Amino acid sequence: MPPRAWIVVLGTAAAALVAAFLLVGLEGNLAYVLPRRLNRVGAMILVAVAVAVSTVLFQTVTGNRILTPSIMGLDALYVLIQTVLVFALGARTVLTMPTTARFSIEVVLMVAFSWLLYRWLFAGGGRSLHLLLLAGIVFGVFFRGASSLLQRLMDPSEYIILQDLFFASFNRVDPTLLYVSALVVAGLCVPAWRLRHRLDVLALGRDTAVGLGVDHRRTVTLVLVICSVLVAVSTALVGPATFFGLLVSALAYQLCSRFRHAVVLPIAVLLGVIALVGGQLVLEQVFAFDTALSIVIEFTGGIVFLVLLLKGRVR
Repeated sequence: MPPRAWIVVLGTAAAALVAAFLLVGLEGNLAYVLPRRLNRVGAMILVAVAVAVSTVLFQTVTGNRILTPSIMGLDALYVLIQTVLVFALGARTVLTMPTTARFSIEVVLMVAFSWLLYRWLFAGGGRSLHLLLLAGIVFGVFFRGASSLLQRLMDPSEYIILQDLFFASFNRVDPTLLYVSALVVAGLCVPAWRLRHRLDVLALGRDTAVGLGVDHRRTVTLVLVICSVLVAVSTALVGPATFFGLLVSALAYQLCSRFRHAVVLPIAVLLGVIALVGGQLVLEQVFAFDTALSIVIEFTGGIVFLVLLLKGRVR
């Protein structure tokens, strides 16, 4: 099937799932239930867009199909931020803290970390993208080690509460934060979409891209900044989703006969919407919330990661 036909099919399926999620089992007070469902659907769509776009762009500039922006250590930094807040202020204070304050703290710290990392590694002419990835891995290990140390020192009851913050959840999204996040994500998707042709050239390799007139360093830096802000906003809004981007990007490339970003990006986004909305619909209507959607997605994404490694799909 041609890629554009896949876009139509997946778009229809995504729209049908969104309608089903909003309307199935809709009983009682519509004024109370429907706005809350709309808020959750909006959060799922926003996360699908942010994670899918950031993962596809990140894989393009790194030239590797098994890497995701989480390798930069942002997910580990999010866990460290939550751990430090609970350790220093207490779980009750963190849970009662205004959501806007927590969201602002998390986004500012994650974006600042990314900016400092890029500035440090890209300041000199001898810096490289591979060094950036290696530094991200090292910082991620450091953040996880610091989080583990603080978790061992805190009260067990607070640690149990802290664990709930480590998994992505669409049930506790503040509508105001959703609107702000939607504006940020939409504002970043516009330049990302305008870069689609330049990204097609970048996918051919650094030497080829430079030979065709692409400013490789500037384009890569811009893409990394876009990826970092998208991941920071998505993670601060609902929590980390490490393997979700890998899952949708791998499926998108499987469905595309031509790896042009003009079709890969929308297919990845639509697959993300289908996975999140469809998965949440099945959990609610079939399994009655017996498990969290993020756990299922992370488990499935982990399997995809192992399959890609075993098949040698590293580019």
